[in-house]
Amino acid sequence: MTDDLDSALQLIASRLGVNIADFTVKVAAPETTPTFSEYIAKLRTALPRTTTRNYCSYWRIIEDAWGDRTLDEPTVTEAIDLVQRHRSRAVVRANSRGGRGAAANMVSALRCIYRHAELDGLISPADNPAQKIAKPRRLDSPRHALTRDQVIAIGEVASSTGNDTELDALIVRIHIEAACRRAGVLGLQVGDLDPDSCLLKLHEKGETIRWQPISPFLMGKLLEHISRRGGEETTNQVLRYRDGRPITTRRYDYLTARIRKHLPWAARLQVTPHWIRHTTLTYVERQFGEAVARAYAGHAPTATASATPIYTRAGIVEIAEALVALTGQPHPLARKVPHPLAPRDASGCSL
Repeated sequence: MTDDLDSALQLIASRLGVNIADFTVKVAAPETTPTFSEYIAKLRTALPRTTTRNYCSYWRIIEDAWGDRTLDEPTVTEAIDLVQRHRSRAVVRANSRGGRGAAANMVSALRCIYRHAELDGLISPADNPAQKIAKPRRLDSPRHALTRDQVIAIGEVASSTGNDTELDALIVRIHIEAACRRAGVLGLQVGDLDPDSCLLKLHEKGETIRWQPISPFLMGKLLEHISRRGGEETTNQVLRYRDGRPITTRRYDYLTARIRKHLPWAARLQVTPHWIRHTTLTYVERQFGEAVARAYAGHAPTATASATPIYTRAGIVEIAEALVALTGQPHPLARKVPHPLAPRDASGCSL
């Protein structure tokens, strides 16, 4: 059969006056599957910085275990074993949950590698072991809103202990007013301040950017902090040490350790500054409803059967009004509405 086909092709080629080699399909040799070390090195340069930062420690563990192996070598059983070994090494803390978080993060780190390997055509979906690993179910967060007295106690520790009370008091105040995440505070640049409208531009997870109202008092303190610590010539980051160096996550570690040292209840609960976000948002939700609380937090409308949340999103004016009620200070974007801390005249009307 093959000889007959070859003869037919030769006859057609001679009649057409062309070379049979022109019809030969050249198949490229398959690309060699990279090792984990080689591919992770590419991902570190190609993916967003936030992604690589989140997975960095887990990728190092994968490299230590499988660095010289190619992506298509490990079996599902080997991947499960790697996850469980990492889970067993998880640091036991007062709020530990049996290493569930460590296992879930390792599964996510593996899935990230293999998902991009699929997109690059290095493996097929059927050969992706990470998708066949069951991810531990996320338990409800132990965080909850703190009481007013507890928040005041945290503020007192921040502003009266440690080696830079001005800096730590600012950190706590930003979390109280803006209810932002740690990354939002650490990412604040001088250009992210809008003094006229008393707004902060927050850069948070998922590469989201949003404008958040803060009180004129806090805005003034931030501008004063920048000016007294070298201005823009020293660093473009808002929060900095006295010598002008920008703060990092280590400042949060130091502040958290002091809070737990001075407040036994905070040590028992394993409180971090993130608990303040829960506190502020709980207050806003109770006083102003879910739509305003969602906007205050920077959350997108949740997926529901109804499209109403998309049409009833709260605007920045409503966020500013919630801030006025929270701080007792006026805000340039808030409408003239009564709030609980506003002084009143004899008739009971707001002054």
